[in-house]
Amino acid sequence: MSEEQKEKKYLSELLNKVDNKLTEINQAIKGKSDEIAGMHKHMQDHKRDMDNLEKNAMREVIRNYSLQGNHSIENRKRLIRLKDTAFFGRIDFLEDNNKVARNIYIGVHNFQDSESKKNLVFDWRAPISSLFYDFELDEAYYEIKSKKIEGNILLKRQFRIRNGEMEYMLDTDVTIHDEVLQKELNKASSAKMKNIVATIQKEQNAIIRNEEARHLIIQGVAGSGKTSIALHRIAFLLYRFKETITSEDILIISPNKVFASYISNVLPELGEESVAETSVEEIADELLEYQIKFQTFFEQVTELLERNDQKLIERIQYKSSKELLRKLDEYYIFLQNDAFKITDIYVKGKLVPSWFIKETFEKYNRMPLLKRFNEVVREIVENVFRFYKLEIRYKDRTELHITIRKMFPSYSPRVLYKGFYDWLGRPDLFKLKKGSKYEWSDVYPFIYFKMKIEGFNYSQKVKHLVIDEMQDYSYVQYQVLSRLYACKKTILGDINQSVNPFSSSSLESIEKIFPGATSMTMLKSYRSTYEITQFTKRISQNINVEALARHGDEPVVTACKTNDDELNEIKKRIDEFDGGEYNSLGIITKTQKQADALYLSIKDFYKINLLNAVSVAFGSGIVITTAHLAKGLEFDQVIVPYCTSKNYNTAPDQQMLYVACTRTMHKLYVTHTGKPSHFILQ
Repeated sequence: MSEEQKEKKYLSELLNKVDNKLTEINQAIKGKSDEIAGMHKHMQDHKRDMDNLEKNAMREVIRNYSLQGNHSIENRKRLIRLKDTAFFGRIDFLEDNNKVARNIYIGVHNFQDSESKKNLVFDWRAPISSLFYDFELDEAYYEIKSKKIEGNILLKRQFRIRNGEMEYMLDTDVTIHDEVLQKELNKASSAKMKNIVATIQKEQNAIIRNEEARHLIIQGVAGSGKTSIALHRIAFLLYRFKETITSEDILIISPNKVFASYISNVLPELGEESVAETSVEEIADELLEYQIKFQTFFEQVTELLERNDQKLIERIQYKSSKELLRKLDEYYIFLQNDAFKITDIYVKGKLVPSWFIKETFEKYNRMPLLKRFNEVVREIVENVFRFYKLEIRYKDRTELHITIRKMFPSYSPRVLYKGFYDWLGRPDLFKLKKGSKYEWSDVYPFIYFKMKIEGFNYSQKVKHLVIDEMQDYSYVQYQVLSRLYACKKTILGDINQSVNPFSSSSLESIEKIFPGATSMTMLKSYRSTYEITQFTKRISQNINVEALARHGDEPVVTACKTNDDELNEIKKRIDEFDGGEYNSLGIITKTQKQADALYLSIKDFYKINLLNAVSVAFGSGIVITTAHLAKGLEFDQVIVPYCTSKNYNTAPDQQMLYVACTRTMHKLYVTHTGKPSHFILQ
């Protein structure tokens, strides 16, 4: 019997055992369901005859049965996934001092033989599975409970199994696994990010299995798989620390709903529950109790791209800086020490001297500023009663509150925040948008200030925070997030893909905000072909990126004589895509206005999806979107239109062009009418 026949026999026997287990679980689920239904009927039929103790006891039994049923349903889901892709790897490991090697099959989930209690498949997150990712044929080891198990890998084999059928197997003695990796990377894209357990690389595995870092910062170039690796890291932590952390304890901050939808499939594929997802806008809305209207980050970036407003840029840069927080802290001290203009007051004809009010105010200096006034009023009321036997109630107490607060410039955080810029001598730095909306650059400085003067409750529920697109959050935003979430963090992004360089954070500044953080770098790009990667390196020349040796067509830059010619060139590429083998084509513009106009020009000829700020999902086929919304997404082919010297000229434009061109896996088309952007001529 050949090796392939032996492996197919093992697969067949494994799937039979999985089927038997599924039958057993289905019967157990039906049995529990029937028992629960019977108990519900019994309670209904005898509710008048049962006392409260009997009812509560039966409800507890029903609850326990329901929990057992839910656990069985989760096991069934795992077994169904196992039937589709039973395993993807095998290693034969001979431990030191042993004579017989262990055959270790590795898959998405663990599967144990009910009779022999032997693991027929090991979960990819199990300690022993690290051998598959970290070592080739020769000496190797893995660690379990701080114990190092040493030995030799005698065989390393990879498989592709789909729908329970083995498509191929491959013995390998190279890093994962160049041939398998190339096969996976050459496949067409899909509408959802997929798990990559079969092709995790050694450097990626080190990030996934890092247990020690309280804060892990991942700097990864475009196409390095950093988001996927972060999600696999979450799956690993949920497996490794299942006693202390669940999916409900994890929160992901993602850039937009489209991206959140795109990554939503990864954790369920890995057998874990989906985790909560939010954005910095949603966090701000919640902290501000939905009382303040503000510009979104997307709207801010759009404004920057559509007009080169130096005063706007100055406001953004200042309000993203460490200097702003230093000045806000100074302003807070000023409000605390000098803004409270205390005078003697009379309550029901009795004197309350200013020195008493001042001492009481200062006594509570550990409390947030605006919360101290209530304490001042409370102590006045108590002392008036103690010394004068007078009760201050209702209207009199309300008037006392008003009297005390009038000694302070304002009790409104919004008024005090606006006053900060007057105190600073720069009232021009505070500018409201139409409809009294805050500029996006004001939102987190205002939250920081509001937290200081009113206090806040940090989240104890979140035990691990994932921050994606780390470069797009400002120093001020990180300071707020670090106070809100005093938990472990995985922070990831690419400093070279900032969509707003005037407020972005560098790797060094993020490291300073989270002292003691572990930083790891991913320089290898797996998404694009070698030719496309070399082209994008010319757009942003400071980028250190290693291109994978996967070759394809050179990017095509087409000069058009007229706008109509450019539109026809785009239609020609769409027609080629429609008749080809690929699943997705992204047409990526700089601004939303350009995307909207292009969509109106061609929507009657093709089935096209337009993404905008309110989109919540990403599908396959033809998609028109902006570079900002395309971040984190990938397409089989990409068209970047309007690549002229006028349209792509500034630093933000350069970042957008780089992001747009790095979204493609296989083919890149760039078009322009008139003088081309100097970024593609470098």
